[in-house]
Amino acid sequence: MADPIQWARYRWQRLISTEGGEGSSSSSSSNKCYQSSKTSGKHRIVIPCLGHFKEEYEKVSKLYMNNKIRTTKYTLLNFLPRNLFEQFHRVANLYFLFLVVLNWVPLVEAFQKEITMLPLIAVLTIIAVKDGLEDYSKYKMDKRINNLLTKVYSRKEKKYIDECWKNVNVGDFIRLSRNEIIPADMVLLYSSDPDGICYIETAGLDGETNLKQRQVVRGYSEQVSEIDPEKFSSRIECESPNNDLTRFRGFVEHSNKDRVGLSKENLLLRGCTVRNTEAVVGIVVYAGHETKAMLNNSGPHYKRSKLERKVNTDILWCVLLLILMCLTGAIGHGIWLSRYSEIPFFNIPEPDGKLISPTLAGFNMFWTMIILLQVLIPVSLYVSIEIVKLGQIYLIQNDIDFYHEKTDSTVQCRALNIAEDLGQIQYIFSDKTGTLTENKMVFRRCSIAGQEYCHEENAKRLESYQEVNSEDEDSADRQCGSSTHMSEWHGHNCSAVNEPLNRKSLHQLSGSYPAPGREDRAGDVPHSGHFAFSSPIETDVVPDTQLLEKFNQISSHSCQQSEEASSNLSLETMYITDFFLALAICNTVVVSVPNQPRKKMRLSSLGRTPIKSLEEIRQMFQRFSVWRLSSSPLPSVKESSSESPSSFVSKLSIFRMKLASPALDGAVQGAAEPLNTDSPENSPVPQELDIVNAAVGCEHNSAASSFELSPLPKLCYEAESPDEAALVHAARAYKCILQSRTPDQVTVDFAGLGSLTFQLLHILPFDSVRKRMSVVVRHPVSNSVVVYTKGADSVMMDLLRTASEGTNNSEMEQKKIKERTQKHLDDYARRGLRTLCVAKKVLSDAEYAEWLNHHFLAETSIDNREVLLLESAIRLETELTLLGATGIEDRLQEGVPDTIQALRKAGIKIWMLTGDKRETAVNIAYACKLLEPDDRIFTLKSQSRDACALVMSKILEGIQKNTSAKKKPSQKLGNVFASPSTQAPGFSAGLVIDGRTLEHVLHDSLQNIFLELTEKCRAVVCCRATPLQKSVLVRLVRNKLKAMTLAVGDGANDVSMIQVADTGVGISGQEGMQAVMASDFAISQFRHLRKLLLVHGHWCYTRLTNMVLYFFYKNVAYVNLLFWYQFFCGFSGTSMTDYWILILFNLLFTSVPPIIYGVLDKDVPAEILMQLPQLYMMSQKSVAYLPSTFWMTLLDAFYQSLVCFFVPYFTYYGSDIDIFSFGNPINTAALFIILFHLLIECKSVTWIHTVVIIGSILFYFVFTLAFGATFKTRNQPSNSYWIMEKHMTDPVFYLVCILTTCVALLPRYLLRVLQGTLFMSPVVRAKHLDRLTPEEQKEAIKRWKDDFIVNGRVEFQATSGSSTFCSS
Repeated sequence: MADPIQWARYRWQRLISTEGGEGSSSSSSSNKCYQSSKTSGKHRIVIPCLGHFKEEYEKVSKLYMNNKIRTTKYTLLNFLPRNLFEQFHRVANLYFLFLVVLNWVPLVEAFQKEITMLPLIAVLTIIAVKDGLEDYSKYKMDKRINNLLTKVYSRKEKKYIDECWKNVNVGDFIRLSRNEIIPADMVLLYSSDPDGICYIETAGLDGETNLKQRQVVRGYSEQVSEIDPEKFSSRIECESPNNDLTRFRGFVEHSNKDRVGLSKENLLLRGCTVRNTEAVVGIVVYAGHETKAMLNNSGPHYKRSKLERKVNTDILWCVLLLILMCLTGAIGHGIWLSRYSEIPFFNIPEPDGKLISPTLAGFNMFWTMIILLQVLIPVSLYVSIEIVKLGQIYLIQNDIDFYHEKTDSTVQCRALNIAEDLGQIQYIFSDKTGTLTENKMVFRRCSIAGQEYCHEENAKRLESYQEVNSEDEDSADRQCGSSTHMSEWHGHNCSAVNEPLNRKSLHQLSGSYPAPGREDRAGDVPHSGHFAFSSPIETDVVPDTQLLEKFNQISSHSCQQSEEASSNLSLETMYITDFFLALAICNTVVVSVPNQPRKKMRLSSLGRTPIKSLEEIRQMFQRFSVWRLSSSPLPSVKESSSESPSSFVSKLSIFRMKLASPALDGAVQGAAEPLNTDSPENSPVPQELDIVNAAVGCEHNSAASSFELSPLPKLCYEAESPDEAALVHAARAYKCILQSRTPDQVTVDFAGLGSLTFQLLHILPFDSVRKRMSVVVRHPVSNSVVVYTKGADSVMMDLLRTASEGTNNSEMEQKKIKERTQKHLDDYARRGLRTLCVAKKVLSDAEYAEWLNHHFLAETSIDNREVLLLESAIRLETELTLLGATGIEDRLQEGVPDTIQALRKAGIKIWMLTGDKRETAVNIAYACKLLEPDDRIFTLKSQSRDACALVMSKILEGIQKNTSAKKKPSQKLGNVFASPSTQAPGFSAGLVIDGRTLEHVLHDSLQNIFLELTEKCRAVVCCRATPLQKSVLVRLVRNKLKAMTLAVGDGANDVSMIQVADTGVGISGQEGMQAVMASDFAISQFRHLRKLLLVHGHWCYTRLTNMVLYFFYKNVAYVNLLFWYQFFCGFSGTSMTDYWILILFNLLFTSVPPIIYGVLDKDVPAEILMQLPQLYMMSQKSVAYLPSTFWMTLLDAFYQSLVCFFVPYFTYYGSDIDIFSFGNPINTAALFIILFHLLIECKSVTWIHTVVIIGSILFYFVFTLAFGATFKTRNQPSNSYWIMEKHMTDPVFYLVCILTTCVALLPRYLLRVLQGTLFMSPVVRAKHLDRLTPEEQKEAIKRWKDDFIVNGRVEFQATSGSSTFCSS
């Protein structure tokens, strides 16, 4: 118990040390950037601009922002300078700006000044237009939001008036009605709901559609009428703005200096929608960009892809090549000038008559050559890459295979610049629950008081249930619901459920018996998707026959109106009753009515009165109960509220509050009501348990008849997690029905008796440190304070009462129950079920008063509230009485095993990171084929760092021995084929490690040996891992192994690892949208990961790498034409092509074809890529873009430029053609060579490719013809006038172009022919499969897989079995 406290203190010290003076301790860097200028200190004071606060308000309000938002980057005034400033952060743009400036220097001028600016201006303009359009769309959205209307209290008019959102300020009173959007973060001061509740929907904030409760500040919820702002005399002190949606700390200080604590349950967040509440009033505490919603709006993700980093490196090589070529030109020019003994006629002296020396002339020529050969650096490459990535993203998002009909969702590409990284993933880190599984929790088994109930009837229903294949979901709902109703209302004949029921009989049953389980919800609600975790497979639970009989015994015993009969009630029966009460109330489930969606359930809307009043029930308990609470009769509600012997509890009655909902009404009324003198803990069974059991069925017959006459209302449960929903539905199946929930009470209908209302004192929510949640209630019968707790068995078992020497029989019985329950938990885990322990504790008045004192101090604290609340919860959750345990099944998603097998064949290592216990995680790993039956499993479990290092060394030694044994000739060579499911040959071993051991292996001294061990295992399962440990593991593999990582998850606990990984994938499942909002890509099913990586990842990477290489080739080949010409013009920096055509060649004539190539090219069809995952290794290992590939591309570009220059040179050698007449055939031949080179490289030529290439050629000829006909004197003394027109009539021109093109492309063409016939790569071989008939293709793929197994890299096959290394 001390460990979590120490960890929390250490964590708090860490946060405080980094906080400084910038607001909240958990504020992110995005919050800190503005906070220093807008707020001072760690807290803010909020007061209204009313009454005596006016003067102080004027001073304080200046420090805070108004509610106007602006998400745009630019304004009309700063757009041009700021956009240019941002664009010149790119090194390439700075380089070209330098060339433009350099060209204005007369000594080194190579082109006309305007021409040099053209490429840079074009690129800057395209990016600026794109940025401007994006920003303008944001401006329109901001304007629309800022001008929305809301009701704001006006101090002048003394009433609420319509005001624009942008005019709302901190301290304003806002009045909202049903379905209105909250304009700013505000503290809730009034709700029209009589319980002081406001229901909100946070879909606009985190994507979750289930309703959440918010509570009026304690002390204001008792108001009968709406709060009057003029009479508000309190001040609010809260933390400075931060982006933590799950936390709000502060207090309200009244005029009498009394303080009331505030939590997130009192805060209405901007962007949420008010539901089911007619009117609410609140005071604004954060506005505009200081609201939590805006602080979480970090904009689009930006990550640099691996390919982009490699491109930047290759551009540096091009820069070095450019410098080398320019040095050659400079040296050549100096040598050429020095060879003249006399002053050459073209060497014009300076104005003072002096001549420039050859050395200085060479230096000047270096800069001239830089300008002339600038095209070597592809200025348009970055723009082209962005366009290609947008095209690839468009194709991914419009792939119909990613559409999921049930959720009506498809893939979302949230990061636009790392699509190609999908083709290079080496490690996948996956969550389990909701990612590999459906996150549809199905109640399967339970253990109560050490007795297991298998629920075989429910298991048979699940086996026959075909939700996926059902064509009519409503009929399926009714069919499943009917079997549930049959079991619920005819528990004595539970065996009937085992008999096969046809559709007709099911409908008859459905019509004959009113059902409290599902009640044919489809008839009232259009679609079950309105409610989270409401699938029929989750809500329909068939009770266990044996357990149901014991419920019937409770009823029959309690109807015998004698004390002797009551005393004979078994201990087990009492445990059963309390167990299901805990399932029903230990949660935060919201109850609503299906025929009025989003309407909360209240007792008044039940349509019937309780069968017995609470007073009558108490009188029955007094008459039948053996264990009396005291010698005096049990006081009534009024009496208990008036009598309060404990002065402290009475004094603090106003501060009764639960952790999650601070404002509670009457939480400790009669907290110190006199009980029996014996301590509740000393009794073998909690006292109120027996009392409830004694009377639970007293009115059974009348209750049953009443139910037949008046059916139960139709309830729908909206839970924040599927586990809670499953447990509530399980309790409901046993007629322990959660009817309503308010901030201060929970009403349960137990076994038809009527409504029992528990006073809800506190909710201690689940957290990753405690790994449990608790509710503190006051029992409606015994008036005792009871704590119900449920949580992970790893922590719950340590919190139970321990039996010591000389203990009584009850404690020994508890020890036996604990031992039997632990066996059941282990069995559940082996079956792959999620396990939870359920326990309780009864507090005396003195104990509760003492705890409440400390808890109140924690709640009203601002600075270290989390630590104090954690300590308070841990202090309460001790000495628990174990009631039982549950086993819930979370079934695998469709296609998960096939997807994992395919990804592993693709060479991807998969790690499962889960918070579940080891047995459950391993079972799921086997089920999804992450682990194979023939795998050797190593379990790493140790209690110290040294022991952990020793264990890992032993495992590595064992692996090396197996490796050396396998390398020797063995008669068991056929072991490779031992398991047909083992698709990818290699080392068949898996590693299982728990969370405590992870703390040791993540230490710096053990990281290397741990990674060495994991590299030798084909699968790793990390269980009991915290969210922080998940992210650390991902970062460790990414940084240490330099591997490309992908993290996939569906919940908020997966956000950290999703953000750390190179590529983060969120699954839009049952746990909200936090993972999706933090991800780079979002999918609806894990199986979609297969196509996303194997097909689109492969395509995106291959297309983009080929396009980038083509750009380098194109620019080097073209710029070398100018370089070769320098050898014949004295390295004077002259061009044989007109400057306009030279600049526009890359900008216009050859820019569109490579973009189309990068978007549409397909080297292998999708069907083949899906069937042959091994092809993914080609992109994973960057085969298409190796350093050797880059240099071979440049060598080919040099060769083609030589041919393109010297074939026309020797053709026209000795003729008297002018310089442009010589350059025109070279330029035209270069166009044909570059475009036809692209055709050779295309793996799939479509009509779009053809149209674009032909269009580029036609555009070139049209432009040059028009240019030659209109521009007469562009470059003196040469003239491009009528050049192309003359060549079009010259047959030699056509011959030169054809010959040059054929000779230049012949080596490239022959290489591709050889690669396609004699030396086929796997990709080319796979492409040929598409030409075969389906039968031939199937056979060829089978042979391919067999060859891969035989010729694969088989290191060794581990011996079948399992090894566990444990150390203490």
